[in-house]
Amino acid sequence: MERHELIEGRQPVIEFLKAGHPVNKVLVAKGNNHRALQQIISLAKEQGAAVQEVSKELLDKMSQTGNHQGVIAQIAAVEYAEVEDLLSAPRDPQWDPFLLVLDGVQDPHNLGSILRSAEAARVGGVIIPKRRAVGVTPVVAKVSAGALSYVPVARVVNIARTLDQLKEAGYWIVGADMEGEPCYGQNLTGPIALVIGGEGEGISRLSKEKCDFLTRIPMLGQINSLNAGVAAAVLMFEVVRQRTTGR
Repeated sequence: MERHELIEGRQPVIEFLKAGHPVNKVLVAKGNNHRALQQIISLAKEQGAAVQEVSKELLDKMSQTGNHQGVIAQIAAVEYAEVEDLLSAPRDPQWDPFLLVLDGVQDPHNLGSILRSAEAARVGGVIIPKRRAVGVTPVVAKVSAGALSYVPVARVVNIARTLDQLKEAGYWIVGADMEGEPCYGQNLTGPIALVIGGEGEGISRLSKEKCDFLTRIPMLGQINSLNAGVAAAVLMFEVVRQRTTGR
C-alpha cells in the first residue's frame, strides 16, 4: 500500500503544485472561498489531482501542524535526493556550488526554517542524516513555506563519509562552531559546504575533524549561542553577501 504524506497550509500547497510535484488529492474546507484556495483548486485540477471539499473538523483532525488554513494536500511519501544528484546538478558559472549539511538538527521547526532560508540564499541542496535527526515531515513542509518544493534534500547514513565525498568533489567544508574565527573576516567564496550542528550539541567531533576550517558568528550579548535556524540563516547570507559584493 502506498504511504502518503501531508502538505498543509495555503502557500506550501501552492508552491508544491506550482513546482509540478505530483499530488494525489487536495482536501479543502467547505464554504471557504479564500482566493488562495481557489488558486489551489485550479492548479490541482490542471495537474489532474482529485479535489475534495471536506469539513473543517476533518481537516482539524488530520492536521499535524495545527494550522492547515483550510487546505491539506495528500502526496506520495517524500522522495529524498541522492548526494550524487546534488553533485551532478547543472552549475551556473556565475554562482559557485553551495550546499548545506545539517549534523543532527532534531527540531522540525528549525529544519523548516533552514530550508526556507536555504531557498532564499540559493543553496543547491541540503544534506541530513538518517539517524538522530528530523526528516521531512508535514511540520517541516509547513514551516518551509513552500521552499521544500525547490530545495532538494538528501538523506545519508554517514555524515563524515559524505563530507569526504564533498571534499573530493572540490568543496570547502566549513563548520559552524564557537571555536572558529569570526565569519565576517573569513573568505567564504568558492564551492562551499556549510555544516550546521544540532540544537545544543553543535557539530559532532568527527564532523568537526573533517572541516577545512571553522566559522562563528560574533556574539555581543550574554547568551553565547543562537537557534540553529537563525545561525544557519546568518551564515548562509554571509556567503551570499561575499558572493554578491566581492567581499
